[in-house]
Amino acid sequence: MDALSDVLRTMRLKGGVYLHAEFTRAWCIAAKVLPSSCAPVLGPTDHLIPYHFVTEGRMRGRLEDGTEFEIGPGESVLFPRNDSHLLGSDLSRLPVPSEDIVRFPENGGLASVVHGDGGELTRVVCGFLGADRVRGNPVLSALPPVLRFEAKEASSAAWIRSTFHFAAEQIAAGRMGSESVLGKLSEMLFIEAIQRYTDQLPESERGWLVALRDPYVSRAMALLHARVADRWTVDALGREVGLSRSALADRFNETLGVPPMQYLGSWRIHVAAHELLNSSKSIAQIASHVGYDSEASFTRAFRRVMDMPPATWRRQRGDASQLPQGD
Repeated sequence: MDALSDVLRTMRLKGGVYLHAEFTRAWCIAAKVLPSSCAPVLGPTDHLIPYHFVTEGRMRGRLEDGTEFEIGPGESVLFPRNDSHLLGSDLSRLPVPSEDIVRFPENGGLASVVHGDGGELTRVVCGFLGADRVRGNPVLSALPPVLRFEAKEASSAAWIRSTFHFAAEQIAAGRMGSESVLGKLSEMLFIEAIQRYTDQLPESERGWLVALRDPYVSRAMALLHARVADRWTVDALGREVGLSRSALADRFNETLGVPPMQYLGSWRIHVAAHELLNSSKSIAQIASHVGYDSEASFTRAFRRVMDMPPATWRRQRGDASQLPQGD
């Protein structure tokens, strides 16, 4: 398994769609996806990654920090950090809160929005990904607040565009089952968007996603992920990927900004946090699973990263998952 797939696995991505919208010029809304809006599909979730996919027309958007974007047919925009944003044909208008115009059908099914002054039409499918959010997740940390994806320009993802159009038409016609198709497409859309964003990063960039493009570093990361409990040394890792110890260390520092064993230590804690959340294994079992000789040494390492011992972290996260999901 490659490093990206492994990180996405630990995020436990689950996609869904919460509404389809028809906007007519002129319009402007203030959008923020709340976990409660997605709870019927996801249940409790740590983190939401919403997206908007335009099937017809165009719309503009702006984040609170001033970042602006515009997308048209076959294009989508994702928000890895679930930042509040404006959407509209005219962002100078007074925005209407999105929750004020969403209509929920009495017999269940997909919510809808019909809003605007009656001019040029824009149709949008709005969806989301639920994910476990653990501190230090390298994908969420590496992504920008707005991730644009143009399916029409990515030949490998052309089917995403056509399937979105088909499923959106089925939903608009009231046919059941299309929501499930779009839920799976949400996951594929996110992965394709990450890969395309990574491909477009400049060579001078440094970070986790850039490291995926280095054949030696990406291979080393995959090995560390696949055999997280092994007693790795930089020498042993270098032999596995065909580089000297110093050459591999240099590549890690150039692309990731950390040496190989520091990366391994961080990944071990990330995997351990995933196990604490999603398994009934004891602390000692998890410590052994991620390569620690004793529960005590694992607890010290976990505390350094998470600011509390693993038992306390597990208990607090377990308690939080039982609470109502708010903003």
